[in-house]
Amino acid sequence: MTPPPPSTRRAVSALLRKEVRLELRTLQVIPAMALFSITTLIVFHFSLQANSVEGALAAGVLTVTLLFSAILGINRLFVADHEEGGFDGFLLAPVDRTAMLVAKALALGGFLVALEVVAVPAFGLMLLDPNLTGAALWQTIVVLLLADVGIAVVGTLVGALAIQTRARDLIVPLIALPLLLPVVIGTAKALAPTFAAAGAGALPGRWLAILGLYDLIFGLLAYAVFDFLLED
Repeated sequence: MTPPPPSTRRAVSALLRKEVRLELRTLQVIPAMALFSITTLIVFHFSLQANSVEGALAAGVLTVTLLFSAILGINRLFVADHEEGGFDGFLLAPVDRTAMLVAKALALGGFLVALEVVAVPAFGLMLLDPNLTGAALWQTIVVLLLADVGIAVVGTLVGALAIQTRARDLIVPLIALPLLLPVVIGTAKALAPTFAAAGAGALPGRWLAILGLYDLIFGLLAYAVFDFLLED
């Protein structure tokens, strides 16, 4: 695959800077995602009726919390462009349409990382035993970064599709959650040894490979169909 031309790279950079400036000015997406994640962890803390969780249960709680919080970010990803005419302006610009895909996916990925900076320590403090330090922390970072790529790509694709409809708040979870099911399973399975009561075990290479393959397949799929989504 040939590298993108300079005009596409400049378009991606300009769009990404716009997303960052918009979020820094309004502070709508990241605080909402972080607050939702904390609320969800509190609900898990009381509903499970346990002082701490470990292993597969801990991995499932963290994965589900992050996924549901990510849905909020996906819902808001294209709202400003849709309401302020950003789509029309971009379609008239002489740049590759996939520049918006790359910029939006990078922005959503950044939102997810910011979310995890808040949610993962809160999860470790409220629910996890033993504490998330050392090898367990680095393993968690590796797995979550792989998951973030898949969520960012699929979320951008679903967000672009849902923004064209009136019921976008309903369409996003209905489409995104089934598509992200492999990410949920792969992330939970990969993190289960990390959260074991006896200490962090080795990361399962098979599930890391599945997450990586998912990211590659859906990245190529999004690249192929995003242009048609914007046109429609």
